Amino acid sequence: MGLLERLFGSKPTVFPTPVRTRADLQELLSFDGPVLVDVWSPSCGPCKKLGPVMTELATRYDGKARIAELDVSAAEPALMAGLGVRATPTIVIYDRGEEFGRVTGYKPPSWFHEMFAAEFPEVNTP
Repeated sequence: MGLLERLFGSKPTVFPTPVRTRADLQELLSFDGPVLVDVWSPSCGPCKKLGPVMTELATRYDGKARIAELDVSAAEPALMAGLGVRATPTIVIYDRGEEFGRVTGYKPPSWFHEMFAAEFPEVNTP
């Protein structure tokens, strides 16, 4: 915890943006920066463990990156078909509207922070 957070309290919690349709995803991808989409399933144990990590990322990188969540049980079938996700959790990473990469399975917060530092150093600047 930094000095300002100790003096004035922590930042308000920012939650991942829900994505359910292709239109939701297109709107999200208009963001001029990195976008992470957590594709998850309600019955998936690692997905449940990843949920708080996504909230932490959304709060930490608010305004510099967009963090979204896509519940496969509530998503538009055409969206799921277009994403080609075969396992949950899958994190799809976009940069300037184009898919940059994807990773499957649980990753700890440190993995995401290191990825941002290496691939998107601009999100770590004050």
